[in-house]
Amino acid sequence: MQVLSNISVLYDGASSTPESIHRGMDVLLEDGRILAVEPHQTGRSLGEAHAVLDCSRFTVTPGLVDCHGHITIIGLNPKDDAKINSQAGIVFVEKVLHTTLVDGGVTTMRDIGGATHLMKRLVDEGVFIGPRLQIAICMLSSTGGHADIRGTDRCHGQLTALWPEAPGRPSSVVDGPWECRKRVREIAACGADLIKLCTSPGVASPSDKLENRDFRAEEIEAICDEAAARGLLVAAHAHSQVGIRMAIDYGVHDIQHISFMNEELVELADAKGCVVTPTSWIVNDISADESLDPFVRDKAKIVAEVHSQATAFAAKGGLPILMGTDPVLPGMHGRNYMELVHLIKEGLSPLQAWYGASGLAAREIGVENTGTIAAGQRADLLISDADVLNDPGLFDGGLVEVIKDGIGYRDGLQGLPQRTFGGDIRQHLSAEGFGS
Repeated sequence: MQVLSNISVLYDGASSTPESIHRGMDVLLEDGRILAVEPHQTGRSLGEAHAVLDCSRFTVTPGLVDCHGHITIIGLNPKDDAKINSQAGIVFVEKVLHTTLVDGGVTTMRDIGGATHLMKRLVDEGVFIGPRLQIAICMLSSTGGHADIRGTDRCHGQLTALWPEAPGRPSSVVDGPWECRKRVREIAACGADLIKLCTSPGVASPSDKLENRDFRAEEIEAICDEAAARGLLVAAHAHSQVGIRMAIDYGVHDIQHISFMNEELVELADAKGCVVTPTSWIVNDISADESLDPFVRDKAKIVAEVHSQATAFAAKGGLPILMGTDPVLPGMHGRNYMELVHLIKEGLSPLQAWYGASGLAAREIGVENTGTIAAGQRADLLISDADVLNDPGLFDGGLVEVIKDGIGYRDGLQGLPQRTFGGDIRQHLSAEGFGS
C-alpha cells in the first residue's frame, strides 16, 4: 500500500463545484486502485511493507480523460503521413503514446480515428507505455469529404494518405446508406469502442468547403442505427449548423468542434441528451499555421472567428462539455492539458474545464472506473507542484508525477512503484504476422 499523505489541494473530479476541492487529505493506493480518501492522519503507521509519501506541497487531480485523440497523426503534411504509414509507423505511435501519458498527463484517451485494436492491445498488455485507449478506428466520411485527403490531383487507387486501409482498419471513405451500414459492422468487428463520422466538412481536408454537406440524412441515420445495434456511441465531426443539426436529429451522442453552434442548436442538443467536445486549442492554433495550404488556412480562420461564441452558447445552455485535444499539429502530443487552457480562455470556469477532463468525460464515454478520486476507482492521478487547477498551463514544468493504475511514470515521487520502459514488442508483432 502507498499513502499520498497530507495532500495540499485535491480535486476529486466528481463535479465542477468547489465541493470537489479538498485540503489536507490522504489517498490510500493498493493494487492499482484507490483504497480510501480520508482527512490527513498525523503519524499514520502502516508497517514496513507500506510507503507514506509526503504530498504536503502538491496538488493532486485525476488523470486527464482526453475525448479526442489521434495517436497516428504527427502532422498534416505529406512527409508526416509518409512516416506514420511506413514500416517505422508503429515506432512513431509508441512515441506519441508515451509522451501523451508521461508528459501530457492523459491516463485515458478516446482515439477518434486512426488507431487499431493492435495499438490498443500493445498498451493493455504493457508493451507500450501510454494511456488506456478507446478506439473509433475510422473517421467515416463521404467521397470528397473530410476523410478523403486526395485533394484536387486525385488518384482513384488511393483514397487517403491519412489513414489508408491497413490490417484492422477499413477505409474511412464510404457512400450510400447500405455501404455505411456495412462499414459500421466491419469497424465493430475490428474492435471499435465507438463510431466516428463527419456530418460536416472539415478544416484540414483539402477539397471540401465548410458550407458544403458531407453525408445525407439517410447515411447518418444508417450509421447511428447500426452503431446503436452494437451498443456503440457515435461521435461526429461537425462544424456547420447543418452538420450539427443532422448529428442531433439522427442519433449522435458527442458533437465535436461545434464551431457554428447557436442557441437554438444548444436547446436541441440538450433535449436529445447530447454532449459537446469543442477542441478549442486546435481550432485556435491551426488558423495561425502558415505552413498549411491557403485553402485550409482560410477555412481555419473562419472557424477560429466564431468558435469561442459557440463554446459560450454551449456553456450557457448547460450542455456537458468534454475535453478533447485533436492533436494533429507538431508539438501538441504531450501537451494535452493545453486544451483546458483554451477552454478557460473561451469562457469556461477552471472547474468546468477540469470536470470535462475527468469525471464528466469518463462517465460520458463509458469508463466510469476512472476520472474521479474515490474509493474503488482506478488509481489514475496527477501530482504537481503548481496551481494547475486555476492555470493548467502550469503543468509545463510543474508536473511531478503521472500515476496510472497505481504505477508512477515520471520517477517524481519516491516510494511509488515506477514503470519507465516498454516490454518486448517483437513477440507481439510476430503474433500479428510481422517478421519471423
